[in-house]
Amino acid sequence: MVRDIRRRLAFAAAVALVVAACSGSASTPAPATQAAPTAAPAASEPAASSPTGCTEPAPATIKIGIEGPFTGPNALTGEEMKNASSMAFDAIGWKVGPYSIEPVYIDDQSDPAKGAAAYEQAAVGQKIIAGVLGWHSSVAVAQMEVTAKYKIPHFFAMGATGVVNEKFKGDQAKYGYWTTKGWPDPAKLTIGYVQAIEDAIAAGSFTPAEKKVAIYGEDTDWGRSFGAGLKDQLGAVGWTVVSEDFFPTTQTDFSAIVSRYKNDNVPLIAGTSTIPASIASFLKAVDDAGIKSLVVADGLGWIGDWYKLSGSASDYVVDQIPQFASDAAKKFAADYEAKYGSKPSPSAAGLSYDFSNFFIKIMEEALADSCEITSESLYKIAQDKLWTGTLAYTDGIIMSNYDFGPDSIPDPVVGKGHYIFPALQYNGGEATVVWPADVAAGTLQEKP
Repeated sequence: MVRDIRRRLAFAAAVALVVAACSGSASTPAPATQAAPTAAPAASEPAASSPTGCTEPAPATIKIGIEGPFTGPNALTGEEMKNASSMAFDAIGWKVGPYSIEPVYIDDQSDPAKGAAAYEQAAVGQKIIAGVLGWHSSVAVAQMEVTAKYKIPHFFAMGATGVVNEKFKGDQAKYGYWTTKGWPDPAKLTIGYVQAIEDAIAAGSFTPAEKKVAIYGEDTDWGRSFGAGLKDQLGAVGWTVVSEDFFPTTQTDFSAIVSRYKNDNVPLIAGTSTIPASIASFLKAVDDAGIKSLVVADGLGWIGDWYKLSGSASDYVVDQIPQFASDAAKKFAADYEAKYGSKPSPSAAGLSYDFSNFFIKIMEEALADSCEITSESLYKIAQDKLWTGTLAYTDGIIMSNYDFGPDSIPDPVVGKGHYIFPALQYNGGEATVVWPADVAAGTLQEKP
């Protein structure tokens, strides 16, 4: 959403102070390769004062990598990410201070090797100074090598696997260029499913004959991290894992797996897939087999038109999806649908919109602090302000507060008032929040 005029004027005033404080002249840069759209500049929190003695930057074009699966099996998600990011940059006319922003779309095709190659081409061929967004965990792990090699700071990739955290913390001097994640380690969020299920058992709305669970997921860093989190947390409250199945992201035939689930008579089936066609096929196979188990399908709602793919097979399925709850969020969703002709997801589109706006704020901070927007000045903001918790984003449409800190990085801070997903249950294409209790509109129900 376009921010209010007063805050825009505040930022303009801050930039004016920068100009007054700086001295000297700069050489004329090469002409911009892409004309920026015309739009009223968006406002932000007033940026910090610039250091004295810096040189006022001349108008220039900077290239920013926008990462996602824009083609391939998850192109629907990539399309939402690209569209939502464009809406954020459109609102500022693709310009911060004297800098025109040229997007370089890094298409990973949902493949780690292709994603790393595409990122390297953007770094070497397109000369991006920074990157933002991203979806897949395995792709993130591969691209961390590229950002480390070329010292390009990347912000808010949503590849959540704990492998990213391990690499980051194992050699922060090298892998710190993968500055922040836009989605925390799965184990920090899977606990919501466990608590929702245990609450339903206590309330008598879910009555499993015995605590047996089958865990499934795509065979990726994301799928395995998610499965590991569920396995440990369910085990801690008395559940027995009777099977674990991890399958290729391209798989759509689940008859053999589902037949085994039916024979095992498991009351709970829990897992994830990031590929819309795959997760929809899985749910249809479960439904066609007449299985009445409670199904956790994390990520079903990651695209706006999920119900068109899954239909009634999604009834009583449990998912964790943020909501378009505020007036600003609802306006974004309406504006998105009017512009692109499809419904946006709070996950792919909503989070991409918020993180693009947060990245714009980081560019404003870099300009104010260093009188320039470069790889180095952006990375300095990450180190000095994001990692220390002194810079947060509180104007989001999905979360009330996006912040990081020394104990959380590269993950955002997770918890009430920070980054949190509610658990919800689907029926007829509609979602009812069932956890946490303070925002729940209903109680988790078993499939009749």
